[in-house]
Amino acid sequence: MNVKPFHETNVLVTGASRGIGAAIARRFSRVGMNVVIHYIQSHESANETARQCLNYGAKVMTISADLTSKEQLLRMKSKLEEHGMLPDILVNNAGISHYGLLADVSEEEWDLIMNVNLKGLFLCTQAFMPRMVAQRFGRIINVSSIWGLAGASCEVPYSTAKGGVNAFTKALAKELAPTGVTVNAVAPGAVDTDMMQGFSTEEIHSIQNEIPAGRFAQPDEIASIVYFLSLPESGYITGQIISPNGGWLT
Repeated sequence: MNVKPFHETNVLVTGASRGIGAAIARRFSRVGMNVVIHYIQSHESANETARQCLNYGAKVMTISADLTSKEQLLRMKSKLEEHGMLPDILVNNAGISHYGLLADVSEEEWDLIMNVNLKGLFLCTQAFMPRMVAQRFGRIINVSSIWGLAGASCEVPYSTAKGGVNAFTKALAKELAPTGVTVNAVAPGAVDTDMMQGFSTEEIHSIQNEIPAGRFAQPDEIASIVYFLSLPESGYITGQIISPNGGWLT
């Protein structure tokens, strides 16, 4: 196992301009790892996350790409290679949610949800996995959802996509286990991010009342689990779907 010191370790976090992704980027930068902050359109938010990471003295790079486009992804990979920032740790966090009755979901909406949450994860992993295998060390951590485990009414496409993320994680973990590359997923329950803004105050209180812990998770709490799974000493943990959800699903 070729373990690098933290200051030589590169981390790519997709969808890192805000929310859970930004918290993950900050968590890695705090220990001096080099962080790539990926985003699609949220340029200012990505720059703000970068500024926060730079405050810890980390090497930081921001990059924009549509991960569902293989052409754009390969262009991103080439830029990272030019800057010596190809990832040793890949955090597949980019994703979109959807709320509504299945009967009202259009084919275009279904395709978009599957492409962003699953195809993007596949293409990104496929692009950066070979280097990890070659150096016999790497960490692939996929951000899933509690709904990928339990399913959610009025969130059928999203639940389906995140269920696919979980299956992808388990299968790839077995495939890569002999190489020193681990593959795990973190499947949070309700997290206090922009994703919750579509719910009314009454709906939010109703959800919180269902959670034994009585509150939503903070993004930093999810980031801490992602960070733990990335450590060299976590090398015997692979193929796991870890769900921090305050006791909501046990």
